[in-house]
Amino acid sequence: MTNPVPMTEVWRGPLLESLHLGHAVVCNAKGEIERSWGDPNAVIYPRSSAKMIQALPLITSGAAAKYGLTSEQLALACASHNGAEIHTSRVNKWLDQLALSDNDFRCGPQLPDDIPARNALIKTDSSPCQVHNNCSGKHAGFLTLNQHLGAGPEYIDIDHPVQQACRTAFEQVTDEASPGYGIDGCSAPNFATTVKGLARAMAWFASAADRSDRDADAAQQLVAAMTAHPELVAGETRACTNLMRAMGGKVAIKTGAEAVFIAILPEQKLGVALKITDGATRASECAIASILVGLGVLDPEHPMTRKYRYAPLMNRRNVNCGEIRPAAELLF
Repeated sequence: MTNPVPMTEVWRGPLLESLHLGHAVVCNAKGEIERSWGDPNAVIYPRSSAKMIQALPLITSGAAAKYGLTSEQLALACASHNGAEIHTSRVNKWLDQLALSDNDFRCGPQLPDDIPARNALIKTDSSPCQVHNNCSGKHAGFLTLNQHLGAGPEYIDIDHPVQQACRTAFEQVTDEASPGYGIDGCSAPNFATTVKGLARAMAWFASAADRSDRDADAAQQLVAAMTAHPELVAGETRACTNLMRAMGGKVAIKTGAEAVFIAILPEQKLGVALKITDGATRASECAIASILVGLGVLDPEHPMTRKYRYAPLMNRRNVNCGEIRPAAELLF
């Protein structure tokens, strides 16, 4: 099957009002496809769902050990955070540790998604800084690797040693030569791969305990950091944080822009990748929750599961008008 398939439905009353199509793959530790929907060979940008891959050179280079990075910092290196105080205070402390400032970032400023942080800026008539960017933790990781390598300040350039290290890691874990790259919202290169390649990479992370090498140790550190600190990976109200908490820290999940989602299941040694073709986040959140339920790692009756898997469609008077729910293809 090469076409995207129905993954998420939006019902208003008795009518199917909207339908979101997509692709998804579940891979095992051997990189083999256990289950797929749509086209496993569809080429996508993983966007922020690949941050743990981009963080691998931070550890394998020896930079993380040299600077004594904590599990919180490793979680932030994988994060798309809300810009809340718990995120920005830690990233600023990280910059201090490197004797750098907000001006050394190349991610650009972003108004925080965290409402208290956003209101605080508005009340003081302040502008957001680059530390508020949801990718500032990843960029702090880039800066750490950059200092370790002794390279130039433009660490987001495609030919910079930091990005070349990221590309090498990306092609290693996806087991595919990337056909190219696009520039992400934070200005860093984002390497393309297939949905199957992305799922294979997540299975590589999930099965790291079976290997005893430097790369496997780095993979285990990053997954452990994500599952130990779900509030740093995203933030309050976010699907990544809520669903990781619901799974008791046993599974790492990460969203990416334009409706990409991944999951790393260490106990099952499985990796999951999905992409909703129209870029709708409501659809990717519903789809990843449904696949995790199907794989037996997410309780279908947990309140956070139902928040995304059978989300009520509420209007402005708080009247339930319908439901966002998985398509029949995802019920397994």
